[in-house]
Amino acid sequence: MATSHIQELSKNSLYALQNVFELNGLASSYPANARGYSVVNCYLLKQDDGALLLDSGYTVHADSILTQIGGLLDKKTPLSIYPLRLNEFMSVCNVEAIAGAFHVDQCYSSNPDAALWVDFGGLSDSVNPQPYSLKTTVVSRAQKIYVGSGDQRLLEAFQAPIRLIATRWIYDQVTKTLFTSDSFTHEWRDQEDGPWITNATTNQTSAQHVKSFLLNTRYWWLRGGDTGSLRKKLADIFEKYDIENIAPGYGCVIQGKELVKQQYQLLDEALRDFDKSQITPYYMDRDEVR
Repeated sequence: MATSHIQELSKNSLYALQNVFELNGLASSYPANARGYSVVNCYLLKQDDGALLLDSGYTVHADSILTQIGGLLDKKTPLSIYPLRLNEFMSVCNVEAIAGAFHVDQCYSSNPDAALWVDFGGLSDSVNPQPYSLKTTVVSRAQKIYVGSGDQRLLEAFQAPIRLIATRWIYDQVTKTLFTSDSFTHEWRDQEDGPWITNATTNQTSAQHVKSFLLNTRYWWLRGGDTGSLRKKLADIFEKYDIENIAPGYGCVIQGKELVKQQYQLLDEALRDFDKSQITPYYMDRDEVR
């Protein structure tokens, strides 16, 4: 079976670089009792004169990701990289390898020296260590950026409304896609070959599944919290933007306005039911199934 996939989400414009990994209780991004398969998603946004890569994937997938990018991008094309979570392996592990193989002209970062955060290639540990340099474009909590040298492909980057660590979401006006990093990652498959895109016809996600997923992963702290402000921030995003696709960092890409609306409503319902006015706070170990 294929363990890597390139999904063209918008013709010649947006691609999901997907690499499969097994769910066996070791990945903290999924419940300890989850079994089957999921994918790590990196996203390549292309224009004629430049491209942008969102996240860089795990080191174990480095060769696959380099091959995927090479099949879509000329090595001379200027490439920017934006790790949506600068302190997560999935976002930063392959930045150095990609910079060594392609014309990476900048790395977007909330820290002034991105090279110190993405040094996973071993240059600093080699017999003759070489200083690793990478142009850093410092980003703020909310910022407009562009793909390529012109102003035709506008992206809006902002702090994720729900996050455990520093996380950015990005909205792409051209493809009407919302990139949500470690949110909306609750879809996985029994089979290694997916499918890795879900739509209103095929999706069967329930509110209970979303709640269980959140509490069994990094969002266990939502139970009994003050979730009203989180719901307001989330609502503001889905009211402001015309969203036709949700592109998470893991799992299935969510396609179609109908399903996007449904998935938002399921998350909002979970946040509502987790609020301290509805349920008492209770800490549960990760191995305790909710």
